[in-house]
Amino acid sequence: MAEMAAAVVVVVLGALGVLQVLVASGAPLGRFVWGGGHEVLPTRLRVGSAVSVALYAGMAVVVLDRAGVVAVLPGGFARVAAWVLAAYFAAGVLLNAVSRSRAEAWTMAPTCLVLALLTGAVASS
Repeated sequence: MAEMAAAVVVVVLGALGVLQVLVASGAPLGRFVWGGGHEVLPTRLRVGSAVSVALYAGMAVVVLDRAGVVAVLPGGFARVAAWVLAAYFAAGVLLNAVSRSRAEAWTMAPTCLVLALLTGAVASS
C-alpha cells in the first residue's frame, strides 16, 4: 500500500514539476501558481519555480525512501521528513484554498489534499 501511495505522490509531484518548468520558461500559466497574480511570471517568481522543481525532487526521494522503494536517506530521517511533508501539504490545502486566483484555488488545493493524505499514509506505514 505504501509503495502505491508513494508512486502516486511521485507522479503528482512530477506533474507539478512540469507546471513549474513551464511557468519558469515563460508559459502563460501563472494563474495556477504563486498566488495567481501574474499570467506570465516575473523573473523572481520564475527563479522560485525553478527552485521548486528541485524541492519536488527532494520530496519525492523522501516519500520513496519512507515507502521502502529506495534506501538513500540516513536512519529515521525519512520517517520524520515524511510527516513534515504531510503537514506541509496539509497547510498547502488551506493556503491554496484562500488564493485570490480561482484557478489556483480550484486546482492546487485539491492537489495538496491528495498529496497530504497520501504522504500521511506513507509516513504512517
